[in-house]
Amino acid sequence: MLSLSLKDLPNYGNKELGTSHWMTIDQERINEFAKATNDHQWIHTDEERAKKELPTKSTIAHGFLTLSLITHLGETIWEVKDASQIINYGLNKVRFMAMVPSRGKVRLKMKIKKVESLRSKGYKVIGESAMEVEDQEKPALIAEFIALFYF
Repeated sequence: MLSLSLKDLPNYGNKELGTSHWMTIDQERINEFAKATNDHQWIHTDEERAKKELPTKSTIAHGFLTLSLITHLGETIWEVKDASQIINYGLNKVRFMAMVPSRGKVRLKMKIKKVESLRSKGYKVIGESAMEVEDQEKPALIAEFIALFYF
């Protein structure tokens, strides 16, 4: 894991942060996400139909489930050890590019694109996250994230 000091953030513009470990997305996690969000579309929850009708021959993870894993997997890649507060400020752009099959494995690659000063209170970081899927050429998603780090 990359451990940074808040004062070092400006030196990380346009730099790779690293890659997370692989994480399996099993059917139980997909079902729990469907339950939590009331998104029970068959492509996520009907294993028998998915076997017959989807190219993955299995159900697939919700795009927003995959997107939500950025926080957890990102925390395994890097940290700003002396920030008093970190705020997920949002996303500028998200593109879902490939399916994540049930029992598929994903990992996250992160990069800082730009660091902007917040009037001596901290920094706004704009970065890119790419969620890779094991044995697939295209990533499941690419998202430009924004986070605020305060002294």
